[in-house]
Amino acid sequence: MRPNRGPFIASPPGHMLFEHAPLLERVLLPYPGVRIVLSTSWIRMYGGSVAKVARRLTPDLRARVVGATFHKSMDAESFKQSPRGMQIWSDVLRRQPQDWLALDDDYLHWPSWCRDKLIRTHEVLGISAPTVLAELRAKLALMHGELP
Repeated sequence: MRPNRGPFIASPPGHMLFEHAPLLERVLLPYPGVRIVLSTSWIRMYGGSVAKVARRLTPDLRARVVGATFHKSMDAESFKQSPRGMQIWSDVLRRQPQDWLALDDDYLHWPSWCRDKLIRTHEVLGISAPTVLAELRAKLALMHGELP
């Protein structure tokens, strides 16, 4: 953490955090009912504050955020030790959404029963990688009863 500035999170050269937020906003535009749960490890670095992390998103995406997989009443250490897929699955069990997808580059140790819900993002290009973007669009279309 940098004094008075919050956590320091480095991006690969030539890239910045949340650089594809406008792209995600455009992809989600036809689906106004889609909500966002942040599953980023940065929530812990911001003391469990969803609002502080969500400030980095576009206003339209920020309006879709309903929470995070980590919250202040959770044990930070046990959450940290849990694989990302299990963190997300636990949140799905708690929220019980009608349907869901996860966008993440952390694909290791995902539960087999929900691997089809994971859209593995590129570690540098994120959702802008053509195959990732195509998969996201196709899965959103299927979730909403459309042909991809």
